[in-house]
Order: sequence, then C-alpha cells, then structure tokens
Amino acid sequence: ENEKSEKLFEKAILELLYGCALRVSELCNLKVKDVDFEGSTIRILGKGNKMRIVPVGSKSMELIYSYLKDYPATNQNDFLIRNDKNEKIYPRLVYRIVNRNLSKVTDVKNKSPHTLRHSAATHMLDNGADLRVVKEILGHENLSTTQIYTHVSIERLKATYKKSHPKS
Repeated sequence: ENEKSEKLFEKAILELLYGCALRVSELCNLKVKDVDFEGSTIRILGKGNKMRIVPVGSKSMELIYSYLKDYPATNQNDFLIRNDKNEKIYPRLVYRIVNRNLSKVTDVKNKSPHTLRHSAATHMLDNGADLRVVKEILGHENLSTTQIYTHVSIERLKATYKKSHPKS
C-alpha cells in the first residue's frame, strides 16, 4: 500500500514536469488552489513573478485526482505535491526522483527535471505546435529562448528525412 502511493507520488511529479512543461520551482510551489479542475488548467507563478495559465492533459488530470485521493489536501492553500510529512517538496528531492526514474529508461547524460521540460517543448514542436503557443506554455519572456527548441526539432527532421526518404 505504501509503495503504491509512493509510486503515485513520483508519477505525479514526473507527469506534471513533463505534461505541463514546468520548472522545478514551479512544481514545488504549486498549490491546490492553482488547479482548475473544471477547465483542466493550472495557474503557474513563473520566473519574475509572471503568472501564466497552462493546459493540463486528461492523463495528467486523472493523475492529479488519484494523487489527491491518496494525499488529501486539508485546504486550498496546501501545496499540491507534498512529502509524506505533508510538507512542501524541495528541488533536491525532485532532482533525485527524476534522475532515478530517467536512469531506468534512457542513457542521456543529463537526467534533470529540466530535461523533461525540454522534452515536452521539443515534442510539442515536433507535433506541429506553434512556436508562440509553446513560448506561452513555457512562460518564456522572449521568443528567442523558445527558438532554441526549434533547432532540436529541425535536427530531428533532418535525421528522419535522411533515414526514411528514398532520395536522401
């Protein structure tokens, strides 16, 4: 039972980091009141105290529901993801969890929470998301920050083309 809910705790962390492309600090500071269960969005206080609204996919929403069933909040001001002492989680813990879980599935050198954010951005662009929309989701001040991810997508496009196009 305890192991099941520990898995859920870790899954919730990974799901929110990747599913919503969050920064570690944003995840740690997320409160129950920031989740709009009706609209499937979360309100994020990002860098420079800038507020943004991020859509939450149905899989992530289901996980938030399951998580709150196992780790019920006492009030709206509770942090959404809490440790077993019902306290706010810290970046070091998040780093450890992400590193341990990514180590099981990949040999990329950098196994940090930012890797999940980076992957989320790249996957959105790979699947045709508009650069300006990705910029808003990530909470970037400047488009040039987001454009770094397009380079990765273009490289991936070239690699796919080389591998699969008969005329390459």
